[in-house]
Formats: sequence, structure tokens, C-alpha cells
Amino acid sequence: MTRTLRVGSRRSTLARAQAGIVFRGLGRRYADLDLKLVTMATSGDARAVRGSSPDFTDTLDRALLRGRIDLAVHSAKDLPATLAEGLRLVSCPRRADNRDCLVLRRSPSEGPLAHGARVGSSSVRRRAQLLRWRSDLKVVQLRGNVDSRLARVDDGSVDAAILAVAGLLRLGREDRITTVLPRREFLPAPAQGALAVVVRSDDRAAAAIAASVDHRATFQAVAAERAFVRELGGDCDVPIGAHATVRDDTLVLTGEVLSPDGRKRLRGITRGPRHNPLRLGRTLGRSLLEQGARELLLGRGR
Repeated sequence: MTRTLRVGSRRSTLARAQAGIVFRGLGRRYADLDLKLVTMATSGDARAVRGSSPDFTDTLDRALLRGRIDLAVHSAKDLPATLAEGLRLVSCPRRADNRDCLVLRRSPSEGPLAHGARVGSSSVRRRAQLLRWRSDLKVVQLRGNVDSRLARVDDGSVDAAILAVAGLLRLGREDRITTVLPRREFLPAPAQGALAVVVRSDDRAAAAIAASVDHRATFQAVAAERAFVRELGGDCDVPIGAHATVRDDTLVLTGEVLSPDGRKRLRGITRGPRHNPLRLGRTLGRSLLEQGARELLLGRGR
């Protein structure tokens, strides 16, 4: 018997492309699924100001809890550190490249960023990392979807923009990547490059279906990175970076916090059994807190 599964997504081109990844994965595993895409705008989409993580999930959360959709597909980095009561993250498909990149208006042959170049980004993490990397740069607020940010580069509003490699790849815009930024200087946002499939906690049938597209190493890496953020009490509106990798039975987690101006940074690394990512994330978070991470995030670090 055919079952209808309503999949919720934001309306942006990138969000729909990401939902398509889950669609294709489910379609390969369940021939009898009738998949229906339900798109909606979130608070973060409707407002011109930068919001916190819940602003990019709130409408989908409510739709899930009210039974209007059966699962929601998010950029994992947009999830709040703690999900709304009654919701559960059950699946993360295989992660894409989680690094950041620079997109320049000029061709690479014309040379690197000039002294004092204007680089667009609305991320406080990217701003801090950019200024730590090159204190001469002028960081300009740049919001909107990928296409609108690329347009701001092309029309000369900014000399460059910093974007996620994964988003450009998923949109087929890899030709716009000028320089991929190294993780040693630009540790990605926690869960960047990963997708998150969320269901109601009491919907076992939807959870079982969603779990079929899970990539266990990605799920464990995302769990460790999110636990690190929760321990720090942070969210996407503070300069925190994290990157976890899984090899064989070991998970390695690197995390950092920066002062808003990028002048100070605390970075740590931990490793342990992959089956306990939450403990590893909490351990690294506590370690950085003991070293003064909270004061650093508030701009009071020594």
C-alpha cells in the first residue's frame, strides 16, 4: 500500500535542493512512498535582520508538531542547540564538504584580495575568523540567499563574499569558488555541510523511514559538534567553530571560540570512541569553558 510522506522545507532554492537529496535517498529505498514537498517561510526568511537558529526552523517545527508535515529537512547548522520539545533529530545523510570559500568578483589570475578589500558575510564566526586572518579586511554585512550574495559580488557592492562550499556544490555553482579556505584558519560552523532530518518524537513510522537515509559517521560527527555548542551555551549568533571526523572506531573533535574581533582564540581537540559523541562534545566544551571561553565570547577575554 502506498504511503504519503509530507516533507517540509524552507522555500529557498538551496533548501529545496537539499530536500531533493533526501527525496532521492528515500525514493531509492521505498518504492511505495508518495513523497510530497511542503515549503514554507520561516521567521528568518521573512526578516531582513540576522536571527538566531530557531528563526530558521520555527515554522517547520510548528508544522511538524501540528501534524501538517511528517518530517522536516534542515541545514544541520541551522538547528537550535536544543530542539523544541516533542521533536527528534533522527537522520543525517552523508555530509558534503564543510569548508568555507571565498568568491571574488575578479578572476583568480588577477591576484588575491587587495589590502582593505570589502568581504561580505553576516556570520559572526566568519567575521572573527576573517579579521584574525587578515586584520586589514573590511567585513560588510551580507545577507540573503546564495544567488543574492553572488549578485552583490558581481555588481561590486563587495569585493568578495565568504560562503559555504556545500551550498555552492548543491546548487551546481562550484564554478564560483575562487579559494577554498583551510580549516586550520576557518574552522567551520558546527554541523556545517550536513543535513538534518527531524520528526516528531512519537512518530515511530516516520522516524524509521527517515533513518534509512542516515550516514552514521555524519550523524555522530554532527552530534559531537552540537554537544560542544550546547556545553558552551552558544548558538549560530556567537563565534564558535567545530569539526569532527570519524575514522574506524575513533571520533576526533576540534572546537574553538573566538572573541568577536578575532584577536583572541581558544582552540582544543579531543578524541575517543565514536559511539559516545555527546560525551566527547561536552568534554571539549567544558575544557574550553575552564580556559575562559565564556568571557572570550562576551568580549572580555584576556
